[in-house]
Amino acid sequence: MVKSIVIILLLKLIAGLTLISAMQLKIPPMDQVEPREFLEMRKLQSLSLEFTQQFKNITLKDLEIPSERIPSLQDLQCLADVGLWMSGISSASMWSIKMIDAWGSKPAGILSLNIIDLGNYEQCININQLIATNHAIKGKYCMAEIPFGKMLGIESNVMRSVSLKIGVCFPSSCSSNNIDTLLNRAIQSLLNVTHSGELINPDTCQTADREPFPGLTIFTIVLLSVFGALALLATLYDYFICQDQSQLPVLIKIFSIRASSRALFRTTNPKSNPNVIDCLHGMRCMSLLWVVFGHEYMFGMVQPNINQWSIVHWLQQPFQNLIVHAVFSVDTFFFLSGLLVIMIALRSMDKTKGKLNVPLMYLHRYLRLAPLVAVAILVYMQLLPLLVSGPVSNIGFDEYEKCERTWFWSLLFVQNYATTEICLAHSWYLGVDMQLYLLSPIFLFALYKWGKKAAIGIVVLMILLLVWMFTLMMVKEYSVYFRNGFGPADSNRWLYFSTHLHATPWLVGAVFGYFLHVNRGKSFKLTPLMVWAGWLLSLAIIFACEFSLVGYDKFGGPQLTMLGDALYYTLTRLGWPLALCWVVFACMQGYGGMANSFLSCPLWQPLSKLSYSVYIWHILIQEMNVRRIQTNTYFSDYEMMLKFWSDFGFTVLVSYATYVTIEAPLGGLESLLLSRSKPSPVAKAVPEIIKVEKNPISIENVDLEAAPIPTKITTGIEIETAADKASTSAAAETNDPQMNPN
Repeated sequence: MVKSIVIILLLKLIAGLTLISAMQLKIPPMDQVEPREFLEMRKLQSLSLEFTQQFKNITLKDLEIPSERIPSLQDLQCLADVGLWMSGISSASMWSIKMIDAWGSKPAGILSLNIIDLGNYEQCININQLIATNHAIKGKYCMAEIPFGKMLGIESNVMRSVSLKIGVCFPSSCSSNNIDTLLNRAIQSLLNVTHSGELINPDTCQTADREPFPGLTIFTIVLLSVFGALALLATLYDYFICQDQSQLPVLIKIFSIRASSRALFRTTNPKSNPNVIDCLHGMRCMSLLWVVFGHEYMFGMVQPNINQWSIVHWLQQPFQNLIVHAVFSVDTFFFLSGLLVIMIALRSMDKTKGKLNVPLMYLHRYLRLAPLVAVAILVYMQLLPLLVSGPVSNIGFDEYEKCERTWFWSLLFVQNYATTEICLAHSWYLGVDMQLYLLSPIFLFALYKWGKKAAIGIVVLMILLLVWMFTLMMVKEYSVYFRNGFGPADSNRWLYFSTHLHATPWLVGAVFGYFLHVNRGKSFKLTPLMVWAGWLLSLAIIFACEFSLVGYDKFGGPQLTMLGDALYYTLTRLGWPLALCWVVFACMQGYGGMANSFLSCPLWQPLSKLSYSVYIWHILIQEMNVRRIQTNTYFSDYEMMLKFWSDFGFTVLVSYATYVTIEAPLGGLESLLLSRSKPSPVAKAVPEIIKVEKNPISIENVDLEAAPIPTKITTGIEIETAADKASTSAAAETNDPQMNPN
């Protein structure tokens, strides 16, 4: 992924830290904070004590209800409950002490930008004290945001922009306005200042009470239960009743977890099938790991870290380029997608004299991608809120409400253009890839009819798109570099999410796929000097894409000009896929050495088949785990690695479960239905199974190998499951052209 893209991802989390914007990218030392100002902050340590002292004898006047409004029953109930709470503290009642004990105070380490004290969320919401037969006082947890820098008039640019976030606990009968009023009075008394702003965000207030499940939530649970039940019943029939696998009914095999798992974990030795480009498995999986790892840092930076200031120093270290530039994995998957679509389809068109069933090709693609996205939307919108509970359950990157407003755009795969509130934000990639896939028949027919002339035309188109992007960046001052402020708010949407400006890697893959097609079966004899030159040039481009901006990462160091920013982003979008062309070519021609041995290892094959599911689910797992945090965390590279492996492990488990119960069965049903439909001319001419594989790209999952020909030829009752289709290595009797250079 391009550095600019990386930074776009980090921008979300850095934007959440008021730090960078406040510093205006000029970092003053923390010791510029005056000792007097720090001593004023320390008064907040006694916030809970001040509150209990001030409202020992609370009255209706303390709620500051406007004279034109009559106190509501809720106001009166809050007043009564707070009075009972204060009385309970005086009499050392355990429930009332627990309520005040759950409060946070001034965080330890403000000078390290530890600005959050979460208090004790569970202790607060678990309070349920029966006061009368028809009334109980329950705990309500809220997060108070105290702009102490502005309140105290602190002159330091950094500290003036920072607000402390402190967890507080009140009776659930009190509204956020009631809590805000009481807390404001206590803070004003404590700091001897007047503050008229709001301290409590209603969205942060939570209780142990849960609303009844809405109809859509019940539907989601039932839907997932039906898929699970079908898979379980089919598996039991497969294992206990049908001993002869060759006699296994088609529908049983489609839904059987045992059959799907057998296909999923089937591996073949490299070079056992000349129709498979084995190194693509490793490239896909390494890019997938890179994407998940990069996203782990995105979430890690917005967590309540006790050493938030260290992120500023981390951004100036060379290692951060590997994270910030994880976005290049997206370009890797675009490259693979264009390569495989063009190469597979042209081979099929050669055998059908240029015929291509375009409507069936589109239908197949949609049916392969949309069902899992639809399930993910339901899970994210309806189930994820039920799975997270904690003081920071609202600090994720997505809002559940987005899906309620924009879910249909994601299912139409136009979300990258249609809305700025993308449901499942990482699904933007699917939209771009689907749109390029819809345009692929134009390139296919042109390449089939005009050959090299069409390939030259695609190259010219790439150059024009790059010039367009460069001009757009220069004219509108769009930036992708964090020290340049990222430019206007819409720069991310146009430079990264738009199909026309992100199509270059796909087009490079398409031209390279045409090259492999016309040279199928041909062996290139290269001298050792040529091989070394190819690898050195390829690695030089890769390292240039990754580390060429290291000299500009230091705050206070040289500033990257707008021209340099535009040149870097434009050239790396072309350079990265060109470097990958050599890697694939060298591995195919026997010049890959250890790189080919690593990328072609059979152990990559199961993860390669699961990659689409992993891409879809990894953000949801990371969202869930960051939202359920109840204590402060520590940011470091090692901590991020620990979190990555735990999140990735759970993601693989969830992906496997949904693969064998949803993705594989639906893929099998699709194959069954299409195979019974009238065969297309292409299908008649291709007596082999066209395998289709979905794969993620960095931050997105895609059907990298979605062949444009969905119809499958099978013999007898042997219907391949989706796992079989996704396999990049064919069974002994199957000729798989999915990665075929011949």
